[in-house]
Amino acid sequence: MSDQRFAVIGLGQFGSAIAKNLSKRGAEVLAIDSSLEKVENLKDEVSHAVALDATDKKALLAQNIQDVDAVVVAIGENFQGLLLTTFLLMELKVKRIIARAMDSDQRKILEKMGITEILSPEDEVGGNVAEMLINPEVVMCIQLPDDYEIVEVKAPSEICGRNLEDIGLRQKYKLNLVTLLRKQEGSTSEGTKDYHIIGVPDSKTVIEKTDIIVLFGLTKNIERFLEINK
Repeated sequence: MSDQRFAVIGLGQFGSAIAKNLSKRGAEVLAIDSSLEKVENLKDEVSHAVALDATDKKALLAQNIQDVDAVVVAIGENFQGLLLTTFLLMELKVKRIIARAMDSDQRKILEKMGITEILSPEDEVGGNVAEMLINPEVVMCIQLPDDYEIVEVKAPSEICGRNLEDIGLRQKYKLNLVTLLRKQEGSTSEGTKDYHIIGVPDSKTVIEKTDIIVLFGLTKNIERFLEINK
């Protein structure tokens, strides 16, 4: 159960999937769209669903949107509306803003505005985005049948400097380590393009603080691992 609060603006297929998945994970979700029909369709699946114009600063303030943990701007067809909404959220000093870009030009514009978390079409899996919102240390998540998933996770500080035998992923957490991604020496990039795959680590492999670990297991066990090692 999460005690986090999120807002999702834009309730198309993508935004609705994020809102539903966040709600299923126990988060409090404020779902916003200008379409009353879309709001009505989602109102029973989230904490709050409101029809309003997200380019209206007073309307956003009335929902106390500045107090949520993160806002996903999932507006797909109206890029001008997405830009103005994002700008207002920045003005309101929202802690974390995740915006949707439909192509590379839109991504560049959002980056120029100072938005660092940008969702592209290839990222558009509601469950994946929900996982990354609930657990910011998750880089990627692939949800599988029967409540299993594969996740790329930034190495938690509690396990850095320890070897895999000592950490006991399988024994303590019932998780399997698929592989490790390790940052190339001298790289200062925050993305994963400067990482290389270690292969199949052995029990003596020591986790470094910039590593990304790839885990396979039940969702509840992955959540337990992340919670214990925060």
